[in-house]
Amino acid sequence: MGACALILLFLPATARSQSNAESGAQLARHLSTMKRDRQVLRFFEAHAWLLSDPRFAIEAKRQLHVHTLSLRRAERRASAARITLVRRMKERRLAAVVAASPPKVICRVFGSYCREALAVSRCESGLQTDARNGQYLGLFQMGSRERRIFGHGVSATDQAVAAHRYFVASGRDWSPWSCKP
Repeated sequence: MGACALILLFLPATARSQSNAESGAQLARHLSTMKRDRQVLRFFEAHAWLLSDPRFAIEAKRQLHVHTLSLRRAERRASAARITLVRRMKERRLAAVVAASPPKVICRVFGSYCREALAVSRCESGLQTDARNGQYLGLFQMGSRERRIFGHGVSATDQAVAAHRYFVASGRDWSPWSCKP
């Protein structure tokens, strides 16, 4: 997952947004095709006599067959396009989370306590999400018990949110940390 995130970071943003736009346009085309095919099929349901009238039967049956197959194909392609679009959107969100610097994330999570949280994190881990000191891990060097209670993760967001939970549970003071602001 880390390698994928790095690749996404180095892809030009315009290329990612263009591919999302292309996927969206492709999905719109498939949905339009499905709408047209359904209209034709409803027409033949309402005008079933065309299928038995010798003057129109051959062409009516051919159109019915063509649009039935087209609808199935468009439904499959629309489903695949939706999956691709959702996957790309998730990739973009992941890239945004990975790309967010720890200081920005910490400030977003801690709000008015931003300056204090940055000082604690800088002292505890040097603002490194992968910092380790025995059992203590992450930006705020939380121990195994605290990680189990308040959560933890590999991203700066996960670690900052967990530390904020711990901070709030401790009465909004920095007593649990050895580094103080």
